[in-house]
Amino acid sequence: MRRKHSILIVEDEKNTREGLLWSLEGEKYDVAAAANAEEALELIRSREIDLIITDLRMPGMDGMKLLDIAREEYPSIEVIILTGHGTVEGAVEAIKKGAFDYLLKPVNLDELHLLVDRVLLQHDLKEENEALREELEERHGFGNIIGRAPRMQEVFQRVRQVAPTRASVLLTGESGTGKEVIAGAIHYNSPRKHKRFIKLNCGALTTTLLESELFGHEAGAFTDARKQKIGRFEMADGGTIFLDEITETAPEFQIKLLRVLQEQEFERVGGAATIRVDVRVIAATNQNIEDAVSEGRFREDLYYRLNVVKIELPPLREREEDIPLLAQAFLKEFCEANGKPPMKMSPKALAALRQYAWPGNVRQLRNVIEGLVVMTSGKEIMVRNLPEEIAPRGGASTVSRRVVQLRAGASLADMEREMIRVTLEGNNGNRAATARALGVGRKTLYRKIEEYGL
Repeated sequence: MRRKHSILIVEDEKNTREGLLWSLEGEKYDVAAAANAEEALELIRSREIDLIITDLRMPGMDGMKLLDIAREEYPSIEVIILTGHGTVEGAVEAIKKGAFDYLLKPVNLDELHLLVDRVLLQHDLKEENEALREELEERHGFGNIIGRAPRMQEVFQRVRQVAPTRASVLLTGESGTGKEVIAGAIHYNSPRKHKRFIKLNCGALTTTLLESELFGHEAGAFTDARKQKIGRFEMADGGTIFLDEITETAPEFQIKLLRVLQEQEFERVGGAATIRVDVRVIAATNQNIEDAVSEGRFREDLYYRLNVVKIELPPLREREEDIPLLAQAFLKEFCEANGKPPMKMSPKALAALRQYAWPGNVRQLRNVIEGLVVMTSGKEIMVRNLPEEIAPRGGASTVSRRVVQLRAGASLADMEREMIRVTLEGNNGNRAATARALGVGRKTLYRKIEEYGL
């Protein structure tokens, strides 16, 4: 249960002080009072205070000085100034220094209660936003991104180097490899972490909707534009924007995006006013962007603007040693999320996960573990609980039962290609298991697969 909000009234005039105290104290608030600023500071330093209501003019230390100290030493405390008609200018100056608002004396109690409710609601929202920001920073810290494989360690090193800079970043890799997670790590480990991290999947929108989402639009810009809309570049000012599936965008949009990267300015759709922003762009694609450039589907100049620093995320099948670590982390996450007691995975089940090819990468593994947590009744996940495509029923690999047929006069290369193809199929596409079955190293197998176009 949340504690009651605490209010401190600072007023040298006894009748006013006691009247305010009487008006506010009760079940809703925990209220204290001080006759001067010095006494108020002792109370602030000995207990938790959410709101100070202070007179502006008092003997000794005045309300303005008390405000200065509160803003410097206790920035989470909100302040309301009480002032007479002759000192309104001072109250306005106090607001410029950080006071929330002021009330004229004699105080209207209904007005006081409305303002206090508004101030404390704002206070709660600020606390919640700060807690959320801290949670996001913790979630996107390097310690929470699982990856012991050498290739992931290389990714982490590049993230550490690029995060503190202003450089644009291009993330590449197959779907589900965690590009959004790495983009978040770059933002939340950068000087921009206190500003917004805005994400958008470019491939999910038409060019018209994409421009409206990113740049905003003016009322009447098109049929359904009934009012002005602020675009995501404006929302991200001072922060970072993550543009996923960037190669899915049309050439006419790419021209406009290039201008934003070069000039840091744009116009809303249907608008004439130029809007300047300071936004870091992180883009991502699961396609071969160099091929898209050479084929004319993606602008070369935009590619070079985005590709200041390139980070390639490896597929899960090439970081096999991380599979058990990820599985255990997802197991813990989904047991807690579903209110289930801790579960474990049998060694054979973990071995089956390691042998599977994971075409959907980390995202697929996460979804599989969630399903296992929900559907497994015991405390241990066994091989029999795994989906059919991961652990085929009937036990041993079907590779040994397959027959390879070759035409007379086939070359050695043809024979090798067909053997690799059949063995891959028998191992459900698992390259590590295929390499073991064929008695070759994984790097050799990957090279052969690429060479034969498998």
